[in-house]
Amino acid sequence: MNLPSSVSIREVGPRDGLQIEEPIPTRQKLELIAAITATGVQRVEATSFVSPRAVPALADAEQVAEALATYPEITWSALVASPNGARRALAAGIHNLEYVISAADAHSRANVGRTTAESSALVEEISDLVHADGGTLEVIVGTAWDCPFTGAVAPERVLEVTTRAVADGAERLCLGDTIGTTTPGRLTGLVRSVVEATPGIDVGVHLHDTRGTGIANALAAVQAGVTSLDSSIGGLGGCPFAPGASGNIATEELVYMLEGSGVDTGVDIDRVLAAAATAERAVGHGLTSSLYRAGGRLRPLGPPTD
Repeated sequence: MNLPSSVSIREVGPRDGLQIEEPIPTRQKLELIAAITATGVQRVEATSFVSPRAVPALADAEQVAEALATYPEITWSALVASPNGARRALAAGIHNLEYVISAADAHSRANVGRTTAESSALVEEISDLVHADGGTLEVIVGTAWDCPFTGAVAPERVLEVTTRAVADGAERLCLGDTIGTTTPGRLTGLVRSVVEATPGIDVGVHLHDTRGTGIANALAAVQAGVTSLDSSIGGLGGCPFAPGASGNIATEELVYMLEGSGVDTGVDIDRVLAAAATAERAVGHGLTSSLYRAGGRLRPLGPPTD
């Protein structure tokens, strides 16, 4: 199957997973974060530093960030949408930032009130802020395949955004299937084009399971050479500025698929399921993950009995 020996999973439940939910108390978020840190995952997107009016569920970003020093073994990151958000994140002690740029103008305007070109023009300023603080910058390209308002996005547009981002200081890239519309063939083609255009840069994927193709797309991405994937416990998440966008691929389903295919993730699926139960209690409704709803994974058969 042409699979790598290992893959790095970034857990995005505390940020993307909660951003469309009703606000929950900071105490419950920290309980969820504690459960996530016990799973073995090494990278966690903790929150986002954006307008609390736009995303009230993450209005406590500074309070969440203050508690992260408890877990020095985790590489924490936060999403920002502006230089001001980057300054807030850095002041709060988070040094690894993700800056999101929508490849489609219509979604970019809905998401951050700027065109794609205007968002791209801010990468250099944000990069300078992050690097002066000793951190790293990842540019996440939203609506990399399709826009909820205008349809298919030309691959050339994504290449324009990604190559400029790298030229302006981004060390990592991530392609986002914001509304969960892509399929393995389309995904593979774009991933390979971006990898070829940005040699030496780690290119990850951020996938949603809106149309049931999320795990198939994850497998296609890994077969195409991607070794960095985002996922969310229980399949929580979605973009509040993209009509119809539902949850991320579920961490437990991603781990199940990869580990069962011989790819090491370093993540304990049973502890992920326990963290998903914590998330379910926090948000107060059922989760979409099929694996979670099925009650866990199958166990190896014991010795035959008479």
